[in-house]
Amino acid sequence: QCAGRIPEAGAVLDLLEKCPEHQKKGGFPVVVFEGLDATGKTTVTQSVKDTLNGVLLRSPPACISQWRTIFDDEPAPIKRAFYAAGNYILASEIAKASTQAPVIIDRYWHSTAAYTIATEINGEVQDLPPVHDEVYQWPEDLLKPDLVL
Repeated sequence: QCAGRIPEAGAVLDLLEKCPEHQKKGGFPVVVFEGLDATGKTTVTQSVKDTLNGVLLRSPPACISQWRTIFDDEPAPIKRAFYAAGNYILASEIAKASTQAPVIIDRYWHSTAAYTIATEINGEVQDLPPVHDEVYQWPEDLLKPDLVL
């Protein structure tokens, strides 16, 4: 619905539709590095990629990252949809790459979930979603990594 106002949304959805459902991981390990901005994730992921002779992927994936600033200026639900779509597009890239080499990822679903939680509360611990809220649950149809640091 927002494609009329944000033409890039149509392009993101087109890329998403090309992704096979229920991605399956290849035989190589998939390791995700999460953390706050400017904490060294890029340095660490590059080093681990070099050490393991692996593939480095980032979230959002390169094919949509050029539109990040456009979606970052949108209301929270649209922004979250962009990053959620990015996770599924990235999962497609992970599935393919993990058949060839170890895959190192600079952010993934965890960052999307953390951002969702942070924007839904008013900064008070008592405003956090309850322990069993679906926001904490890994999406059943999203490829899981082997390790998250």
